Amino acid sequence: MNTPSNDALAWVAGSDAPEKNVLDVGFMALTDCASLVVAATQGFAQPYGLTLNLKRQSSWANLRDKLVSGELDAAHSLYGLIYAVQLGISGNTATDMAVLMGMNQNGQSINLSRALQDANVTTPEALERHAHQSRTQLTFAQTFPTGTHAMWLYYWLASQGVHPLNDVNSVVVPPSQMVAHLQAGRIDGFCVGEPWCASAVHQGLGFTVATTQAIWPDHPEKVLGCTREFVEQNPNTARALVMAVLEASRFIEQNQENRRSTAQLLSGRDYLDTPAACIEPRLLGEYEDGLGNQWHDHHAVRFHHGGEVNWPWLSDGMWFMTQFRRWGLLREDPDYLAVARHVQQLELYTQAANALGIAVPASAMRSSQLIDGKIWDGSDPAGYARSFSLHARADSTPLHASR
Repeated sequence: MNTPSNDALAWVAGSDAPEKNVLDVGFMALTDCASLVVAATQGFAQPYGLTLNLKRQSSWANLRDKLVSGELDAAHSLYGLIYAVQLGISGNTATDMAVLMGMNQNGQSINLSRALQDANVTTPEALERHAHQSRTQLTFAQTFPTGTHAMWLYYWLASQGVHPLNDVNSVVVPPSQMVAHLQAGRIDGFCVGEPWCASAVHQGLGFTVATTQAIWPDHPEKVLGCTREFVEQNPNTARALVMAVLEASRFIEQNQENRRSTAQLLSGRDYLDTPAACIEPRLLGEYEDGLGNQWHDHHAVRFHHGGEVNWPWLSDGMWFMTQFRRWGLLREDPDYLAVARHVQQLELYTQAANALGIAVPASAMRSSQLIDGKIWDGSDPAGYARSFSLHARADSTPLHASR
């Protein structure tokens, strides 16, 4: 563990001391909660005057409700969950939300069932043919109607010519229940975070057909989220929390041994409660897909990468809103940039990063090329949302996002 610098500790003294010292922080049983678990258990929070009580949640909807009600102070959260609550398309009412920092990039996958594998539906092309020729629609699971997994699944299917709203069924399943649903034959495939994709492969229950980093290299994934009210009432606490999680994120990536020890920590009953053998390989970037292919993924899960992962890019938040618009979750274009500026806590993050000597990018926008060749840079979000050949019909019933 690194010892915080004097500059960093200056934030927790005197008038900058945390307004609240004990925080209840929610998480889901996923590998990408790692920096929160490390911050809470390996001595990264205490120097900043914080005690983090980690609260594992049973579903993203449950986490959302507790975050909005104040039962949780902050949480490991889906990017799309925070923005859906902000826009009033998830939960009972719109609530002002905040993204304190990014927690990770990459590291999710799309898996298909053993039944499809046995039927030689093992490529995107074979899946596209099957989806359009089979009399029975395939059923795919994702973890939350506006979440990252839903958006990756929809984007990938559409890029292969499969309409995610018309050609297949989409259902919501909590992450830790995905493997059981696949084994029971209730679903034909899923998009979820690790270790559940690796676990399904490990158990011979199917194969990984695509990683999400193949859809969008270094894509945004989980964030450290809270309500805007929490930030406004506890700015010093929020900044201290960011600093503790930043330190933990940097620690995990210092060397492979830290990643291995993190996998072992996460395997515990209080966190992922699954064998380290299902966590460690993909945490290290070592993949096997269940079809006999093995590779080292150069865009595997990242927690820090010099701060690039953690910077709350405005363009990342805006992208999720373009997909809400594309798939009918939003009937009209929001003011994409204004909403993102309201949610992303750039100033607070900058203060925390500067105190830790972590570089802050010169711009809050970044440019990426996705699997279908489209470039996303945040410059024309409304045009981007309208640019897709596969989308929800303008007269269709909006997707239900309140589950």
